[in-house]
Amino acid sequence: MKVAVVGATGMVGEVMLKVLAERNFPITELLLVASERSAGKQLTYKGEEYTVIGLADALAAQPDIAIFSAGGATSLEWAPKFAEVGTTVIDNSSAWRMDPSKKLVVPEINAHELTTEDKIIANPNCSTIQMVMALDPLHKKYQMKRVVVSTYQSVSGTGVKAVQQLENEIAGVEGEMAYPYPISRNALPHCDVFMENGYTKEEMKLAREPQKILNDRTFSVSATAVRIPTAGGHSESVNVEFHNDFDLTEVRNLLSETPGIVVQDNPDTNTYPMPIYAHDKDDVFVGRIRRDETQPNTLNMWVVSDNLRKGAATNAVQIAEYLVENSLVSSTSEAIS
Repeated sequence: MKVAVVGATGMVGEVMLKVLAERNFPITELLLVASERSAGKQLTYKGEEYTVIGLADALAAQPDIAIFSAGGATSLEWAPKFAEVGTTVIDNSSAWRMDPSKKLVVPEINAHELTTEDKIIANPNCSTIQMVMALDPLHKKYQMKRVVVSTYQSVSGTGVKAVQQLENEIAGVEGEMAYPYPISRNALPHCDVFMENGYTKEEMKLAREPQKILNDRTFSVSATAVRIPTAGGHSESVNVEFHNDFDLTEVRNLLSETPGIVVQDNPDTNTYPMPIYAHDKDDVFVGRIRRDETQPNTLNMWVVSDNLRKGAATNAVQIAEYLVENSLVSSTSEAIS
């Protein structure tokens, strides 16, 4: 399988390579791709040195799969070009997520919808992925009506400049600012750009993407997204109102039995999900599971995940694995033979 990782020098790109190696994805030829200014750099994968190439050279190589994590503008320009030469593109940006002709995929939920015709596949927003992972089994059982979510998002979701800003502020060093205000000892109710309706783009992703992933527009999502001074891992307070009543023991069992979910919920032992423990793990952790006592059929829970892994790199690699396992993409060697 000839695989291109586009944006290989970025934060998500680095984790992408780590996840591909950990999961022993079947790569016969690896293309590490970045912007022209990064071309020529050396990166290591499984102990071997690779030279970073530009997008034009990667396109000419006609990879079987290209995993993009290089921003929306790059994806809008280059993903169709790769698709035209037969490459299946898995895109981590927001460029294609709400395009009605493109699938928005969390493998545990809707990978079964993929076909050989899907040449550009969208990877959902990091906060969306962990939320829908927890909501999907409950929605199937109790039928969601309304979700209210408040996020507590790591600076790593913004990128390396934001991580550096936090580290500089902790060390008392002046440096480049990724945010309009200090992030250390602070919380910014401002993730992504503000839109005309007063919500941020991040909040609107959380409102719209779950409906597409679950293929159901009968429920609504209201979101407030907040950036906090953690270096990795997103947390979410999720309040979900169902049409049907539920039993808390059954809720915990449903979540525990869901692949990719780990329930950490024991107040007696102070057991609950935290980003410090979700770091470098692929699971979505759910705890603080309790009934909302102010209205019927309503549940509160706390959802945590590593935003660079399940929220980005791991989800994309899982999509690639599904394509290979279900013969939805053919390798170059197979085509030649």
